[in-house]
Amino acid sequence: MSDAPAPNLGSLRERIEAIDRQIIALLAERLHIVEDVAEAKLAAASPFRDRVREDLLLERLRGEATAAGLDPHEIERLYRVVMDMSVAHQEAAVRRRDDVPLRVTYQGVEGSYSHLAAQRSYAGRGGGVLLTGADTFRAAAEAVVHGAADLALLPIENTTAGSINETYDLLAEGHLTITGEVVSAIEHCLLAIPGTRLEELRVVMSHPQALAQCQAFFAAQPHLRPQVEIDTAGSARKVRELGDPTFAAIASSSAATTYGLAVVARGIQTERGNATRFVEVALRPAPLPEGATAKTSLVLSLSDRPGALGEILVRFGARNISLTKLESRPIPSAPFSYRFYIDALGHAASEPFQAALAEIKPLTTELRVLGTYSADGSFR
Repeated sequence: MSDAPAPNLGSLRERIEAIDRQIIALLAERLHIVEDVAEAKLAAASPFRDRVREDLLLERLRGEATAAGLDPHEIERLYRVVMDMSVAHQEAAVRRRDDVPLRVTYQGVEGSYSHLAAQRSYAGRGGGVLLTGADTFRAAAEAVVHGAADLALLPIENTTAGSINETYDLLAEGHLTITGEVVSAIEHCLLAIPGTRLEELRVVMSHPQALAQCQAFFAAQPHLRPQVEIDTAGSARKVRELGDPTFAAIASSSAATTYGLAVVARGIQTERGNATRFVEVALRPAPLPEGATAKTSLVLSLSDRPGALGEILVRFGARNISLTKLESRPIPSAPFSYRFYIDALGHAASEPFQAALAEIKPLTTELRVLGTYSADGSFR
């Protein structure tokens, strides 16, 4: 029997905490170096992500882990997270530069609500912003996927008309990550050729969401026929091009100024507090600003088990995680099956969130984090 004294638990914990502080300091030093790497890559016009080099790095790290008596698979998993952090840090460093414009795309033309939201969100950024409109939500998303844009700003829900399903379906495809959200008040105006009176109008064009948000106006004006178009401001431009005093558009007052139209009626949305929530999407996550309230979006499909959704909600509640949205969407490849989208307050990497995800995983056939980002306080 050994006479050696038993290890002191408090002393051992202090040593571990000291090592943890060293690890954090070294990670911070690594990220500082990553900023210099970003500068070098910009100068050489090199991509931020070099998959071949990453594979070689992981191979070397697995070998070093084995030599040190560590599980090489766990070390690879750890370093994949570190590499994702590094790429996100590089991209954030470039976005902060005063000499590199941020490329942002959205659905619509000049004067559309998405265009106005993008202007408000990115105005005053050092280095400037290049705003580019796309014909469709998919085209805006694919501009990011294919590298033609850094970010896309897509509407995802409206306080009157509800969810914008196409945006949810694009997120389900798994190419994009939510990096932010913006809530914008929406005032719909009826625009027509100058000098036109309301009673002269017959056809009102706009995006289907805008038309849906003005149902009470149409009910009160039965002589008006709604006509679906791909964009609000694009409808205003079409009215100008047609020159027909029987045609009108629902769009912003800014669109009236842009396309030389008159505002026949202002604030025609059914709800006075009408607002649209936009999500900013990118290829990779972005670091959250210090002190930001974190929100996380998830997509999941349920396992074939009675009460699975109820159990999932209970697990989040048990971890004191507040859910701010629950949305279901059909899965096109599986008739009468559904995906669920969840928004929750909290960071996906936090201990309560990770524990909740681990608990609900057996209740799902698909579970994916769509992004953790800074919550817009005006929407909660």
